[in-house]
Amino acid sequence: MKRNAMNFIKRDAISPDKYDIFIQRIDSFQSLVEEKRRLQAEISQIQTEYMEKIRPLEDEFATVIKKLETNLAKLEGTSASPAPSTIQKFSRGQLGVAIKELLRTNADRNFKPREIAEALDTKGTTVSVWFNKYGVGDSEIERIPSGKDGKRYVYRIK
Repeated sequence: MKRNAMNFIKRDAISPDKYDIFIQRIDSFQSLVEEKRRLQAEISQIQTEYMEKIRPLEDEFATVIKKLETNLAKLEGTSASPAPSTIQKFSRGQLGVAIKELLRTNADRNFKPREIAEALDTKGTTVSVWFNKYGVGDSEIERIPSGKDGKRYVYRIK
């Protein structure tokens, strides 16, 4: 019986058990994580070097394009300035007056902010911001919930 116990201990010491296998898997996982980190650092370094090399060329390219546009404009006999924007800009007070006037002239209709912006030839975000900041407390404008969960609004004159 003593011999069997000795064989068991010898066999157990030689072959890996579940704990040894678990540690091997963890070591393998850790080495993969370290390899991933090394590759990320290498990629980041290469990207930084690339940006440092290409930035001067991009700047030079932009300068040449600008000169080409200027020269082309001179050859065509037009100015190099960009075309004027068709979007009308309003001060806060002017926008409020314009919105109220539009709502008054169409009292039978509800308007979305986008529709008001199109009618006034301005940006929809400008109209939405005006309604959210200043139009909320305006006693002449009725704010009607619409859309999913009433999170959107349509507007009309009271």
